Amino acid sequence: MIQRYSLPKMSHIWHSQNKFQKMLEVEVAACEANAKLGKIPKKALYAIKKKSKFNLKRIEELDKKTNHDVAAFVENLQENIGKGGEYIHMGLTSNDVTDTALALLMKEAADIILEDLNSLSTALVKKAGRYRDTVMIGRTHGVHAEPTTFGLKMALFYQEINRNIVRMEAAKKTISVGKVSGAVGTFSNLEPEVETYVCKKLELAAAPISNQVLQRDRHAEFLTTIAIIGGTLEKLATEIRGLQRTEILEAEEYFSETQKGSSAMPHKRNPIACERICGLARVLRANGHAAIENIALWHERDISHSSVERIIIPDSTILLDYMLNTMTDLIEHLVIYPENMKRNLEKTAGLIFSQRVMIELIRKGLTREKAYRLVQKHAMITWKEGKDFEELLLADKEITKVFKPYQIKKCFELDYYLRNIKKIYKGAGLEKKTTIQ
Repeated sequence: MIQRYSLPKMSHIWHSQNKFQKMLEVEVAACEANAKLGKIPKKALYAIKKKSKFNLKRIEELDKKTNHDVAAFVENLQENIGKGGEYIHMGLTSNDVTDTALALLMKEAADIILEDLNSLSTALVKKAGRYRDTVMIGRTHGVHAEPTTFGLKMALFYQEINRNIVRMEAAKKTISVGKVSGAVGTFSNLEPEVETYVCKKLELAAAPISNQVLQRDRHAEFLTTIAIIGGTLEKLATEIRGLQRTEILEAEEYFSETQKGSSAMPHKRNPIACERICGLARVLRANGHAAIENIALWHERDISHSSVERIIIPDSTILLDYMLNTMTDLIEHLVIYPENMKRNLEKTAGLIFSQRVMIELIRKGLTREKAYRLVQKHAMITWKEGKDFEELLLADKEITKVFKPYQIKKCFELDYYLRNIKKIYKGAGLEKKTTIQ
């Protein structure tokens, strides 16, 4: 992944030094297991544990000759160990090492992503609490519908992020599996006890059955989970972008004093972080698709998946780490405009209360169709002519015959739309997690 979207902690996981270190851990653990079974002399194991080291430049040199990075890695280990090095990689196939090491790397990456998700969850729940009663217009199809609150919007995303935490925990478990079963998974040159020992030592589950590779449905679950999380971030970013439009301006990305929104127009304050997140979410989805394509391999294995995974797994985890950190910072510093929310509520001259008026007319004995048509008639006049909706209703004798003026006025009170939000928070388990400020 390019430096622009790479944060140090996650990038370190995918550095070649860390990758080969994990491979070394697998190799040494396998030697320990073989020694316990009497397959490797104790002297050789001592030499392996004491002298096992690798050099990235040397591996690159050997790789140019072998055209096989694992073979180059093993050869470099043997060079450094000397006598006893012949027992390194005994009975193993490349994917015993690389797939098990990859599981360790993905597990580490998952832990960082889970930390990121929890940080974003905290930022969202704080906003949900602070703005629980901040009334704004709810929109369907981009058109004014009925009042809602900004806090409820944030609570919705808080819940979705928490579902993504559950998904990532499940994906982490799915991928935390090792495989040390030989060339086609039959333990032909290894004892099953070796796999058991290696996986237990590395805190992985052992694959119940494998062929030459761990099955790629595991990796696809991990990458598609990342893509789903990216989809949630894109949805949240799209919401903020919509609210930042000049004619709406109910929420806005923080804009620093030294920041420039446009190289040409000094007045511009653009939702660039949100737009970046929306763009990067497309990459995560594409990588998720590639992971699904990797599931089908020929017979006991081929390597059509390998070149793809060298790109999509590091890139997706690095990108998601960046996106989650960016979104958390964005939410923490999001600028909210309650006065604009109030102004926008009043834009349609009371039309947003039409459903409540209709329901009250039905309660007074009108049929639903009659009540709907009566209310719609005045709503359309308000749409076309801009006349006050409440005044039109009060002037209609057919309505006031069954509906007293003070009862009509009560339909236009915002408190009515706030009355159940506390219950929503309680039902969603948010009541104790939010502090109303």
